[in-house]
Amino acid sequence: MPRLSRDVRFARIITRSANNIGPRQFIEKFVPLCVASALRDQPLPLYGDGLQVRDWLHVGDHCRALDLVFESGESGQVYNVGAGNYAENLHVAEGILDILGKPRSLIRFVEDRAGHDRRYSVDSSRLRALGWAPKSGFAAALERTVQWYVENPWWWEPLMQRPEFKSYYEQQYGRRLAQSLPYTS
Repeated sequence: MPRLSRDVRFARIITRSANNIGPRQFIEKFVPLCVASALRDQPLPLYGDGLQVRDWLHVGDHCRALDLVFESGESGQVYNVGAGNYAENLHVAEGILDILGKPRSLIRFVEDRAGHDRRYSVDSSRLRALGWAPKSGFAAALERTVQWYVENPWWWEPLMQRPEFKSYYEQQYGRRLAQSLPYTS
Protein backbone atom coordinates (compact mmCIF):
# COMPACT_ATOMS: atom_id res chain seq x y z
CA MET A 1 0.00 0.00 0.00
CA PRO A 2 1.47 3.41 -0.89
CA ARG A 3 2.42 5.62 2.04
CA LEU A 4 -0.22 8.24 1.24
CA SER A 5 -2.99 5.64 1.39
CA ARG A 6 -1.81 4.40 4.78
CA ASP A 7 -1.81 7.96 6.14
CA VAL A 8 -5.33 8.55 4.86
CA ARG A 9 -6.50 5.17 6.22
CA PHE A 10 -4.98 5.91 9.61
CA ALA A 11 -6.80 9.25 9.78
CA ARG A 12 -10.08 7.28 9.89
CA ILE A 13 -9.08 5.12 12.87
CA ILE A 14 -9.87 6.10 16.46
CA THR A 15 -8.11 4.85 19.58
CA ARG A 16 -9.26 5.26 23.17
CA SER A 17 -7.00 4.47 26.04
CA ALA A 18 -7.07 3.42 29.65
CA ASN A 19 -5.17 5.55 32.20
CA ASN A 20 -1.50 5.77 31.22
CA ILE A 21 1.45 5.72 33.59
CA GLY A 22 5.10 6.20 32.77
CA PRO A 23 7.80 8.83 32.47
CA ARG A 24 7.20 12.49 31.68
CA GLN A 25 3.48 12.49 32.41
CA PHE A 26 2.36 15.94 33.44
CA ILE A 27 2.59 16.46 37.17
CA GLU A 28 -1.13 17.20 37.63
CA LYS A 29 -2.00 13.57 36.82
CA PHE A 30 -2.68 11.15 39.68
CA VAL A 31 0.45 8.97 39.68
CA PRO A 32 3.05 11.72 39.09
CA LEU A 33 1.31 13.97 41.62
CA CYS A 34 1.38 11.21 44.23
CA VAL A 35 5.04 10.39 43.56
CA ALA A 36 6.17 14.02 43.62
CA SER A 37 4.10 14.76 46.73
CA ALA A 38 5.47 11.72 48.54
CA LEU A 39 9.05 12.60 47.60
CA ARG A 40 8.45 16.04 49.14
CA ASP A 41 6.70 14.54 52.22
CA GLN A 42 3.51 16.37 51.29
CA PRO A 43 -0.04 14.98 51.45
CA LEU A 44 -1.35 12.74 48.69
CA PRO A 45 -4.93 13.92 48.01
CA LEU A 46 -7.35 11.12 47.15
CA TYR A 47 -10.86 12.04 46.10
CA GLY A 48 -13.69 10.59 48.19
CA ASP A 49 -12.86 7.18 49.61
CA GLY A 50 -10.12 6.50 47.03
CA LEU A 51 -11.89 3.40 45.78
CA GLN A 52 -12.33 4.58 42.19
CA VAL A 53 -11.07 1.84 39.88
CA ARG A 54 -8.88 2.51 36.87
CA ASP A 55 -7.21 0.31 34.27
CA TRP A 56 -3.51 1.28 34.39
CA LEU A 57 -1.58 1.06 31.12
CA HIS A 58 2.15 1.66 30.78
CA VAL A 59 2.85 4.26 28.09
CA GLY A 60 5.21 1.85 26.29
CA ASP A 61 2.34 -0.62 25.86
CA HIS A 62 0.14 2.21 24.63
CA CYS A 63 2.74 3.22 22.03
CA ARG A 64 3.06 -0.38 20.82
CA ALA A 65 -0.73 -0.49 20.44
CA LEU A 66 -0.71 2.70 18.36
CA ASP A 67 2.03 1.30 16.12
CA LEU A 68 0.04 -1.89 15.56
CA VAL A 69 -3.18 -0.02 14.80
CA PHE A 70 -1.30 2.21 12.37
CA GLU A 71 0.12 -0.81 10.55
CA SER A 72 -2.79 -3.25 10.78
CA GLY A 73 -5.91 -1.41 11.88
CA GLU A 74 -9.03 -1.28 9.76
CA SER A 75 -10.35 2.03 8.47
CA GLY A 76 -13.44 3.23 10.28
CA GLN A 77 -12.77 1.16 13.40
CA VAL A 78 -12.32 2.19 17.02
CA TYR A 79 -9.60 0.43 19.00
CA ASN A 80 -9.69 0.59 22.79
CA VAL A 81 -6.33 0.21 24.51
CA GLY A 82 -6.63 -1.37 27.94
CA ALA A 83 -4.21 -3.55 29.87
CA GLY A 84 -6.64 -5.13 32.32
CA ASN A 85 -4.49 -3.77 35.18
CA TYR A 86 -7.42 -2.73 37.37
CA ALA A 87 -6.58 -1.08 40.67
CA GLU A 88 -8.26 1.32 43.06
CA ASN A 89 -6.68 4.75 43.41
CA LEU A 90 -6.09 4.03 47.12
CA HIS A 91 -4.18 0.87 46.21
CA VAL A 92 -2.06 2.84 43.72
CA ALA A 93 -1.25 5.52 46.30
CA GLU A 94 -0.37 2.87 48.88
CA GLY A 95 1.87 1.15 46.33
CA ILE A 96 3.70 4.38 45.56
CA LEU A 97 4.28 5.04 49.26
CA ASP A 98 5.48 1.46 49.79
CA ILE A 99 7.93 1.70 46.88
CA LEU A 100 9.31 4.97 48.28
CA GLY A 101 9.37 3.76 51.89
CA LYS A 102 7.05 6.59 52.92
CA PRO A 103 4.30 6.40 55.55
CA ARG A 104 0.71 5.87 54.50
CA SER A 105 -0.19 8.71 56.83
CA LEU A 106 0.64 11.02 53.88
CA ILE A 107 -2.65 9.94 52.26
CA ARG A 108 -5.50 12.42 52.72
CA PHE A 109 -9.08 11.74 51.71
CA VAL A 110 -10.52 14.92 50.22
CA GLU A 111 -13.98 15.93 49.04
CA ASP A 112 -14.75 14.14 45.80
CA ARG A 113 -15.13 15.94 42.48
CA ALA A 114 -18.65 16.36 41.16
CA GLY A 115 -19.43 13.61 38.65
CA HIS A 116 -16.25 11.65 39.41
CA ASP A 117 -16.57 8.26 37.73
CA ARG A 118 -16.33 5.25 40.00
CA ARG A 119 -14.75 2.99 37.38
CA TYR A 120 -13.10 3.32 33.97
CA SER A 121 -12.93 0.26 31.80
CA VAL A 122 -12.42 -0.34 28.09
CA ASP A 123 -12.93 -3.45 25.99
CA SER A 124 -9.68 -3.99 24.09
CA SER A 125 -10.75 -7.22 22.35
CA ARG A 126 -10.63 -5.65 18.87
CA LEU A 127 -7.02 -4.54 19.47
CA ARG A 128 -6.08 -7.90 20.97
CA ALA A 129 -7.49 -9.60 17.86
CA LEU A 130 -4.72 -7.81 15.93
CA GLY A 131 -2.18 -9.57 18.17
CA TRP A 132 -1.56 -6.88 20.80
CA ALA A 133 -1.17 -7.65 24.46
CA PRO A 134 0.39 -5.52 27.20
CA LYS A 135 3.92 -6.42 28.21
CA SER A 136 3.87 -4.53 31.52
CA GLY A 137 2.00 -5.83 34.52
CA PHE A 138 0.75 -3.24 36.96
CA ALA A 139 3.36 -3.75 39.70
CA ALA A 140 6.29 -3.53 37.28
CA ALA A 141 4.81 -0.52 35.45
CA LEU A 142 4.25 1.32 38.72
CA GLU A 143 7.74 0.49 39.98
CA ARG A 144 9.37 1.73 36.75
CA THR A 145 7.25 4.87 36.76
CA VAL A 146 8.06 5.73 40.38
CA GLN A 147 11.75 5.06 39.75
CA TRP A 148 11.77 7.42 36.77
CA TYR A 149 10.36 10.27 38.88
CA VAL A 150 12.87 9.52 41.67
CA GLU A 151 15.76 9.70 39.19
CA ASN A 152 14.50 12.77 37.30
CA PRO A 153 13.54 15.54 39.72
CA TRP A 154 15.10 17.99 37.24
CA TRP A 155 12.07 17.31 35.04
CA TRP A 156 9.15 17.58 37.49
CA GLU A 157 10.37 19.94 40.25
CA PRO A 158 10.37 23.05 38.00
CA LEU A 159 6.84 22.17 36.86
CA MET A 160 5.61 22.21 40.46
CA GLN A 161 7.08 25.69 40.92
CA ARG A 162 5.26 27.22 37.96
CA PRO A 163 2.55 29.71 38.90
CA GLU A 164 0.04 27.89 36.67
CA PHE A 165 0.58 24.61 38.51
CA LYS A 166 0.46 26.25 41.94
CA SER A 167 -2.82 27.93 40.98
CA TYR A 168 -4.24 24.65 39.64
CA TYR A 169 -3.16 22.76 42.78
CA GLU A 170 -4.66 25.37 45.09
CA GLN A 171 -7.91 25.40 43.12
CA GLN A 172 -8.20 21.59 43.08
CA TYR A 173 -6.89 20.71 46.54
CA GLY A 174 -6.40 23.80 48.74
CA ARG A 175 -9.80 23.86 50.43
CA ARG A 176 -10.19 20.12 50.13
CA LEU A 177 -6.88 19.42 51.88
CA ALA A 178 -7.74 21.89 54.65
CA GLN A 179 -10.86 19.79 55.33
CA SER A 180 -9.28 16.40 54.60
CA LEU A 181 -9.53 13.20 56.54
CA PRO A 182 -6.37 11.29 57.46
CA TYR A 183 -5.68 7.78 56.26
CA THR A 184 -6.54 4.97 58.63
CA SER A 185 -5.86 1.37 57.71
